[in-house]
Amino acid sequence: MKGYLREDGRKGIRNQLLVVYLVECAHHVAREISYGFRDRPVQLIGFQGCFPNTYAAQVMARLCTHPNTGGVLLVSLGCESFDRTGLKSAIEASGRPVKTLVIQKTGGTLSTIKEGRQWVQDTLVSLENVPTVEMNYSDLVVGTICGGSDSFSGITANPAVGEAFDQLVDKGATAIFEETGELIGCEHHMAARAVSPVVGEAIIESVGKAARHYKTLGHGSFGLGNAEGGLTTQEEKSLGAYAKSGTRPINGLIKPGDIPAEGGLYLLDLVSDGEVRFGFSNINDNSEIADLIACGSHLILFTTGRGSVVGSAISPVIKVCANAQTYQHMSDDMDIDASRLLGGHVTLGQVGSKIVDMVTRVASGEKTCSETLGHQEFNLSYKSFEPVGPACFPDGG
Repeated sequence: MKGYLREDGRKGIRNQLLVVYLVECAHHVAREISYGFRDRPVQLIGFQGCFPNTYAAQVMARLCTHPNTGGVLLVSLGCESFDRTGLKSAIEASGRPVKTLVIQKTGGTLSTIKEGRQWVQDTLVSLENVPTVEMNYSDLVVGTICGGSDSFSGITANPAVGEAFDQLVDKGATAIFEETGELIGCEHHMAARAVSPVVGEAIIESVGKAARHYKTLGHGSFGLGNAEGGLTTQEEKSLGAYAKSGTRPINGLIKPGDIPAEGGLYLLDLVSDGEVRFGFSNINDNSEIADLIACGSHLILFTTGRGSVVGSAISPVIKVCANAQTYQHMSDDMDIDASRLLGGHVTLGQVGSKIVDMVTRVASGEKTCSETLGHQEFNLSYKSFEPVGPACFPDGG
């Protein structure tokens, strides 16, 4: 594998230039700038809110200094509360090229678009000079999520990803799974795999928090689409989601923006801390993907039975399909057919190895289906988190 070497020593598998809007009012201008480069490695992300949020600011800083990010254009209206100066300073400190355009100071829509496109054009040339170096599995961070689960997900795609996670961890990679709200009932299974009692207790509490959060909102992770796909109980769905984690010890519990300093398996807690203030913590799959990327994920393994078309900005998404009918019906969107496990045509180990092989190829530059189709979905909303302690999030030191 080849990686783009960054000043902090991390290596990226992509070299994207991000156009970032810092409030919804700047979205159109940022979009017009980025659309002028749809055939180039230029992607659009942003934050809608006008009022400040520590979580959103921290996640945005992680995304703008992610190993897959090569440069950043910040687009501000001018009167929002996002700390654009602080964000720019963080990007500058990482050694990446960055520029801020404030629409209210630049002369409005047309002037800002013109200046933004010129900066992007000039910066793309400089990004071609970013050095590439050999990249090992120990440099690689892989996240996983499931979306559009059906009755096949828990017996094909999810266990296959779990097998791939085992293989990747054994090679020295970092693997991150999440969805504590979809792991209700599995907390003691996970705690038994924790590397310490403290991590085990933190896992149990994080799932309990998710259960309380969902109960307050009158909402759970079991949706109408899951039932239509043949899932019958929350227990069935939770065990299927748990299968994605594989069998290796769980090294730590992390929260959005925490970047593991050493390889191994980690559980990502995505549900806001404290009382319910911001509504649903994970309003769609792409909000969860953004949090996984903020923890350093170079790419995402996305399992689906019903079918999903989403990709993501910044990090490639590999779709692992659980259902043969879905794979045939949506073959343009699917990368791996895990349904072949049902007929005994392949073993779990073989499908897991196939996923690892594709991870390796994608990390070496091969495009996923979602990348080929131009998918760059992104979502960042309001949340609130308290830091985890060093016993739950080892710093590698």
